[in-house]
Amino acid sequence: MKIIDLEPGDPRLDTELLPVLRELRPHLTPELFHEVYERGHVQGLRFTAAYADDGTCVGAAGWRIVDNTSTLRQLYVDDLVTSESARSTGVGHQLLAHLEAHARDAGCYELDLDSGTHRTDAHRFYLRERLDIVAFHFAKSLKPEA
Repeated sequence: MKIIDLEPGDPRLDTELLPVLRELRPHLTPELFHEVYERGHVQGLRFTAAYADDGTCVGAAGWRIVDNTSTLRQLYVDDLVTSESARSTGVGHQLLAHLEAHARDAGCYELDLDSGTHRTDAHRFYLRERLDIVAFHFAKSLKPEA
């Protein structure tokens, strides 16, 4: 397996990473993905792709380094997805290990992520990977009223 950090403008973002990312985030059109990445990149958003030996993209991670008062410095994982065809083959483990190395190199004190309450398979994976459940995440939708 080969894991690569993709820079803005890399054509593999559209052709290889986005189809895998859309398995987790089906609302992302190519245009919306570009818009989010353009705004997010200046906020630290980065993307990493995992490739099988045959060159197929089988995993994607969106992440950023964040400085804040609660953890001081953390690597926050926005997205972590393994393509359905490659689940339970070690892709997620290797992506997390890659991100942990980034976090350690950047002097982070934590690697954090949120996971929807309905994603129980993902929760089992995170617990196996020795991530702890340390907080509740609260949200309030601010969609414009019709």
